[in-house]
Amino acid sequence: MIERNDSCWCGSGKKWKKCHYPKLPSENMSLLAKRYLQEYGIILKSPEQIEGVRRACQVTIQILDELCKHAKKGVTTLALDELSRKLHKGANAIPAPLGYGHPPYPKTICTSLNEVICHGIPDERPLREGDIVNIDASAIVDGFFGDSSRMVIIGKTTAEKQRVVEVSHECLMRSIAICRPGAPISDIGKTIEDYARAQGFSVVNQFVGHGIGLAFHEPPEIPHHYNSLHTPMAPGMIFTIEPMINVGVRDGIIDPINQWTVRTKDGKPSAQWEHTILITETGHEILTI
Repeated sequence: MIERNDSCWCGSGKKWKKCHYPKLPSENMSLLAKRYLQEYGIILKSPEQIEGVRRACQVTIQILDELCKHAKKGVTTLALDELSRKLHKGANAIPAPLGYGHPPYPKTICTSLNEVICHGIPDERPLREGDIVNIDASAIVDGFFGDSSRMVIIGKTTAEKQRVVEVSHECLMRSIAICRPGAPISDIGKTIEDYARAQGFSVVNQFVGHGIGLAFHEPPEIPHHYNSLHTPMAPGMIFTIEPMINVGVRDGIIDPINQWTVRTKDGKPSAQWEHTILITETGHEILTI
């Protein structure tokens, strides 16, 4: 999660607090927004900021739409990344993953195939009949961030892979359905793990969803497994839910060479879907739909 004294995401060399940190004058902040920022470090977005994030999310899903359409047998994931670069440029958007983290992520999207849980790096391997692939896109538009991912099945796949794709999507949608003001964040993980376990699958607990909007990763963390993070959801909160569901054990192993790609410990398939969610006064809004 980015902190106030970290380098700003924009590459200016300044600290985030001196560059793109949200300008929230005290006289314009509600008591709830002040409390959430002070107690949890969570930024409850203003109506103007919500509109900015909404625009970024719409650009993100337009890019993701095109990438998913082009994900076919024989197409390399590197070709998808090259298309992503063109789509971002055409939308006057910046791909948030490019150069992010340590070591800097080298591509504009993540493409996670089969046993890859997350952070698969596009390469020259062509997509093959039966592959399942998660395509994860995150666009910055006018300083605001959107984030979403989807699964694509290449041709016909096995019943096992088909099922984990379906269960992971159902986990996402069930967890979104319970989001509303006052609901504890822990209900998201409980909803996901209750359903995944009932279907015979496991939930990855090494990676979480996250707050988003003014930075790529903000508080709060959104665990997808059983947890005790009981912070109540509040209007203006924006975060991702992105459950990673495994056929076998929940554990993942990070590639020791590229230090990004995470594969299931037992080599069995994994699937993930992701939406960016806004908590409203009465419930929630899916910004990436």
